[in-house]
Amino acid sequence: MTEAYNHYSVEFSEYVTKMVVLDGHKMTDISQKLDIPYGTLKRWVQSYRRKQREAEKENQNQLLTATEYKELYEQERQGRIDMEEENEILKKAMHIFTQEKE
Repeated sequence: MTEAYNHYSVEFSEYVTKMVVLDGHKMTDISQKLDIPYGTLKRWVQSYRRKQREAEKENQNQLLTATEYKELYEQERQGRIDMEEENEILKKAMHIFTQEKE
């Protein structure tokens, strides 16, 4: 005997998963209301939660330590100082070249 498998769209599975994970609906209720096998819904939810954990770990890896933050701050500060010096030089040069010759 062959079983018929339903193929659900990605958008539908994401929507249903968010109903469970973010809105707090019970998987059994959603499974019965939408006629989705409980095992399928459970797999979708587990996959979604795993992706959330991985994204959270990635965000934590992107956070800077105090030393890295200080180095970045000093680099930006030095770049700003250099740019201000260049602007002053350009202002003086512009003033010299725009003066009328006597």
